Order: sequence, then structure tokens, then C-alpha cells
Amino acid sequence: MPQRQLSRTRLPAHRRAVEFPPRLSSGYLVRDAHRAFQRLLERRIAAYGVTRGQWYFLRVLWITDGLSQRELSAQVGMMEPTTVIALRSMERAGLVRRVRSAADRRKVEVWLTAKAKRLRNELLSVARSITAEAEQGIALRELSAFRRVIGRMTANLDRIER
Repeated sequence: MPQRQLSRTRLPAHRRAVEFPPRLSSGYLVRDAHRAFQRLLERRIAAYGVTRGQWYFLRVLWITDGLSQRELSAQVGMMEPTTVIALRSMERAGLVRRVRSAADRRKVEVWLTAKAKRLRNELLSVARSITAEAEQGIALRELSAFRRVIGRMTANLDRIER
């Protein structure tokens, strides 16, 4: 019997049944790709004085400025204490200012500074270039199919989470 078959037959039945190589795991593959995107983004935005953690908040605020800290936490997917820490560093960096809501004094709104607004186009260009590099050599129809499939997977998982 070839050596490879021998080693497989020596595995206990319960172990053979649960093998799930990373190359067959959509979750593992998405995580691996995400980490590659993050590493490159982190290196490239550092030149602008922006950290990866700050990036996520900027992305949301560039779309909807003036969110409450709670709304911002929910949209970024971070716990509120983590958001508070990140916002402190963003204030020190001159990227945001926190203001008590005039409508509801219990709420704190987060507003972009002029500096953060000026960075928007440059940093989005950086992100767009990383995406273009990642998509190099991949047909448009494949990218379109990928976006549809990943969107459906996310929707499926979001439905389960509720």
C-alpha cells in the first residue's frame, strides 16, 4: 500500500470525518484575502498618518458625517468602548471632533474635521488602487460573479445571525 494511503487509514474515523482543508473553506479564504488587503492598506495609509483602525471609522463618516458614537460603533461593527478609544486617538490626530447633540444631550455626535475631509479622495484612491491590484488579471464577469456570490453569502450569514 502506498505511504499516503497508509497514513490516511491510520487516522481515527472521527478525525477523517471532520477534515476540512482551508482551500475548501469559504470563510478561511475570505479571511486570508481580507488580511492581505488589510496589510497592504495599513502600509499605504500610514504615510498619511492614518491607522487601519481609524480607516474604518473614516470610511463610515465619509458617507454619513455626524453619527452618534453608538451609531458609528454599530456601522463599523465595533464595541462602544473600543470606539471611544479609537475616537480619542482620532481627535488627537485632528481627524474628528465629538460634540454633544443639541437635540439629545445624552448623545455624542462624531464630526469629521477639515483635515479628515481633505484626506478622503487621496485615501479612497489608495484603497481603489489596492483593489485594482488585487483584481489584476481577473475577468470582469468573474469579478461580477464574485461580488454577487460574496453578497449572497453575507446575506445568508446575516439572516442566520438574527
